Amino acid sequence: MLSHAPNDRRFLLWGIPGLSLLIAAFSLPTGPYGRWPLVLVHWLIGLYFTTGYWLANRQLWRLLLVRFPSPDQTPRRLWALAGLAVLVTTAATVALMLPMSLLQPREHLLSAGKLLEEVRFSLVPTVAVLTLYEATYFFQEWKASLGRAEQLARASTQAQLDALQNQLDPHFLFNNLNTLAALIEPGNAPAQDFVEQLADVYRYVLLAQGRATVPLAEELAFVETYLALHKARFRDNLRVEIHIAPAALARHVAPLSVQLLVENALKHNVASREHPLHLRLAATAEAPETLVVENTLRSRTAGFAPSTGTGLANVRRRYELLGAAQAVEAGAQGNLFVVKLPLLVP
Repeated sequence: MLSHAPNDRRFLLWGIPGLSLLIAAFSLPTGPYGRWPLVLVHWLIGLYFTTGYWLANRQLWRLLLVRFPSPDQTPRRLWALAGLAVLVTTAATVALMLPMSLLQPREHLLSAGKLLEEVRFSLVPTVAVLTLYEATYFFQEWKASLGRAEQLARASTQAQLDALQNQLDPHFLFNNLNTLAALIEPGNAPAQDFVEQLADVYRYVLLAQGRATVPLAEELAFVETYLALHKARFRDNLRVEIHIAPAALARHVAPLSVQLLVENALKHNVASREHPLHLRLAATAEAPETLVVENTLRSRTAGFAPSTGTGLANVRRRYELLGAAQAVEAGAQGNLFVVKLPLLVP
């Protein structure tokens, strides 16, 4: 998520007149010449040159910010700025001095020596202006980064609390305890497996606390355990396909985000013998940057409240805060509900 250039209205309103006054003070000749009229003339000349230099280099800085916006591109932007600022200032000097030469032809304002002198003099305020813009932009990005980190921490904490609350939901406990009661017998290995899988679910939730992202491989291992619990209840009414290219497994996701999408599919759709719920998770070798989670769309008519979209909105917001290159996409496609989750580079 990239920031925009800072609002520099105050810089323009106060910086240009102030800097031009400073330039006029340095360029004002000494001696018993008239005071205020001469000061005013030099200030107006300084204002003319300062405005031209400021606006030209401001435009250069904004163009380079668009070209190299991300923090890791900052060195490239600064090097380009250092080189191009000299060229822009030189061009601006020629453009600004041309009208002045027409007014004062005897002064030879466009001579090579005079141009070199003016360029050298103008580079000092140019460096000051560009440093001001870079420092302001850096401070703005620092504040925005702190804000995003704080929001991400809140969103992550809320997601973990929601996951714990959902798994402690009476429906979840009731269904799993009934399944467990039917399975437990002396020497019943499936019962032991079920209990261990249930423990693994809570263990992953606890381990995910405080982590902004986790490898997709870890999240999928958790999701498979989570689905195994539900398969014990749904049996053949729940049919799952997982096809993940090896290149995608090393990428990262927000913890519990894939599980939430799976949970939404189970919570809001019918899974019966007549209408089994098909759930598919896929990330192809051609598009390892996207995880597709799709399920058959057959909404429940009873037993659960209609979806509010809060969980999906939370996932979208977390990926925005994580700076995902692509937004989370979700929507119905025919008889399927499809979510495209961006996979993050660690």
